[in-house]
Amino acid sequence: MSTSFPPQSSSPARRSLLVGAVIGTGVMAAVDEIVFHQLLGWHHFYDRSTPGVGLLSDGLLHTAELLALVTGFFLYADLRRRRARYPASCLAGFVLGLGAFQLFDGIVDHKLLRLHQIRYGVDVTPYDWAWNAAGAVLLLTGTALAVRAGRRGRRGPAS
Repeated sequence: MSTSFPPQSSSPARRSLLVGAVIGTGVMAAVDEIVFHQLLGWHHFYDRSTPGVGLLSDGLLHTAELLALVTGFFLYADLRRRRARYPASCLAGFVLGLGAFQLFDGIVDHKLLRLHQIRYGVDVTPYDWAWNAAGAVLLLTGTALAVRAGRRGRRGPAS
């Protein structure tokens, strides 16, 4: 039984895509947490309680983001060690991960669950549009890169 992730039954190009997506998700979570939570102080991950709970929620988000990054980089190193890394698929997955995190945060966290808003004390409509449009652009770009990588991937992995 294989204990590796992603499963060995998937193609190396698909594993490269998934590894890139894990890293991209972690990077976008880090950008969100560092820029919007810490530097700008616009919100916490969970703003529907006390400031202490908000700070705790930011710490939990930071922990999850670091776990995603460490896991992603270990998996990336394993791909390189096995000479099974498809750089175009890794890049496509990375951009897909960026966009998926951004859209999930904008739609699910901001609107459906209402864990937090992007900003408080202002009309959030332009912020929501910009946030979700940026996520959609990243997701569409990642999809285009994945299709392109799939066409080029027949050449084999990078050494």
